[in-house]
Amino acid sequence: MPDAPAFTALLFGLRGCLVRAVDGTLQPAPGALNALDSLHRRQVPCIWLDELNASQDKQLASVLPNWLPGQTQNSPPWPAPHACWLALMNLNSERLDGCVLVSGEPRLLQSGLNAGLWTVGLAACSPSCDLLSSEWQAMDPHEQDKVRGKATLELFSLGVHSVIDHLEALDTCLLDIAQRRRKGEKP
Repeated sequence: MPDAPAFTALLFGLRGCLVRAVDGTLQPAPGALNALDSLHRRQVPCIWLDELNASQDKQLASVLPNWLPGQTQNSPPWPAPHACWLALMNLNSERLDGCVLVSGEPRLLQSGLNAGLWTVGLAACSPSCDLLSSEWQAMDPHEQDKVRGKATLELFSLGVHSVIDHLEALDTCLLDIAQRRRKGEKP
């Protein structure tokens, strides 16, 4: 995993960090807590973003670590870059270099691209892969793989820099981005 200086800040789409269990309760998405704890231990500033109202955000964020701040989108709406820039200001980030946005929401990813951030798409958390919908659950694993593959292609077509299924693969993805940055690649 990259050292703390390799990344200035990570922004997360809130809904990419959460999944709804069969009983309707919200739970951290696969790998979310491990990824967040790893970043926190290395002192990489993190924040989540969403465009829900404050009470909805508070309810959703209640299953995430207390140290993880959040920010709701006010205006202008995504894909304007303002929300990303405000989140970085809230984290006291001194520069864009090394800032990464992780989300399954295409409009938020476009906002990150517009803001000049590295972007990582979460295919299994994209609108195409509603893990709790009756349609998704009625699909056999092969059909689910096809839908997830289509979501991956849709995210790449936005121009995101990487796409992973879940946050479980974030460490490997960040290693790749760190290597790309060392070679001089920019977002």
